[in-house]
Amino acid sequence: MKTLFAAFCLCAVGVAVAAVPDTETVTVVRAGKFVDVLAGRVLSDQTILIRGKTIEAVGSTVAIPSGATVIDLSEMTVLPGLIDCHTHVADIGSAEPIDVLKMSAVELAYAAIPNARATLLAGFTTVRDVGVYRAFNDVAMKNAIANGVIPGPRMYVAGAYVTISEGAGGMTGLAPDIVLPRDLRFGEANSPWEVRQRVRELAHRGADHIKILATGAVLTHGSNPKSIEFTPEELQAAVSEAANFGMRVEAHAHDPVGIKNAIRAGVASIEHATLIDDEGIQLAKQHGTYLDMDIYDEECIQSSPDTPKDFLEHDQALGLAQRENFRKAVKAGVKMSYGTDAGICPHGENAKQFAMMVKWGMTPMQAIQSATVNAADLIGHSELFGSVTAGKSADIIAVKGDPTTDVSVLEHVGFVMKEGRVYKGP
Repeated sequence: MKTLFAAFCLCAVGVAVAAVPDTETVTVVRAGKFVDVLAGRVLSDQTILIRGKTIEAVGSTVAIPSGATVIDLSEMTVLPGLIDCHTHVADIGSAEPIDVLKMSAVELAYAAIPNARATLLAGFTTVRDVGVYRAFNDVAMKNAIANGVIPGPRMYVAGAYVTISEGAGGMTGLAPDIVLPRDLRFGEANSPWEVRQRVRELAHRGADHIKILATGAVLTHGSNPKSIEFTPEELQAAVSEAANFGMRVEAHAHDPVGIKNAIRAGVASIEHATLIDDEGIQLAKQHGTYLDMDIYDEECIQSSPDTPKDFLEHDQALGLAQRENFRKAVKAGVKMSYGTDAGICPHGENAKQFAMMVKWGMTPMQAIQSATVNAADLIGHSELFGSVTAGKSADIIAVKGDPTTDVSVLEHVGFVMKEGRVYKGP
């Protein structure tokens, strides 16, 4: 009955879905072209053998077992499922954060369901969701997807933003006598010990990683992207406490000083890294810190008629500076991951950033690797996903054309498999 119910839920939202695979299900995918992201090369005529949810073998001489289901992608290019390391799938994506206050927690949760489906069908089988206004809506969505209640990508979630009072990512701009319920200010912390307390609570309530906001933000009322909002001691407390629970920390940071404070504190990645300077680039390379730079969403901020005027003022001149710094970081050989800040641009359009990354200095293969092997490494689960390799989850996509020569074909994914189940395509 549980299996039938899950299948009904998937079909009810319009997802093309195969029967739920069990451990005995054997599937073979025939790939006309195959992007080996580990070696950075494209192979021809490869066969992928899948048993249940797991890839069992990959190669040109893999035997096809009797009775296996064969999926013929011989006219397509096959890649690992894509990974977006900076999304907000579990939120409504409104240009005005205060719109969240117009919805109950339940309404908000239902409104976010289409975001998960759109992301998965765009070929992104895993995301790192980096914060919600209502604490733990993302944990609930992660669990609903994992339990087969709704279709969506595998999610690694933050639980809430860790920020200072009235800081970046907060529900700001309200009258001073309005007191928000705790789930709308859950991550507020104003000392190293308060930061540790927030991290402990997030860890126990289902967060997979910690999102701390080291500087001001573009999309927060009363904020200044160039302000420093956590001290080095507070950032170090976050990294230290998160490590106690086996978690990593990503730091939102626009200002160069805030970026360097976060790198020195030991964060796994800098989100945005907008105004990173030459010293920051060298520090990131020295510490092995990933830069997760959302260089596509500038046009979405500027073109939306709903973007508040103060957000547009915050954003002035930042877009071009970020893209120029992206080029410098790529040239310097800094670790780069794929993060779009999805929700600013519509969910499901995540792949449009690939072309922008190539325009600003990456090769198509480097851009693909940023959303596969690099992203898996940043999340900390290279053993599970990030490449089509024996022993890993059967997360596979396919496109017409060759994305290593024209990366924009990734904007039109024609086949999506996650954990051995087909969600889109033959």
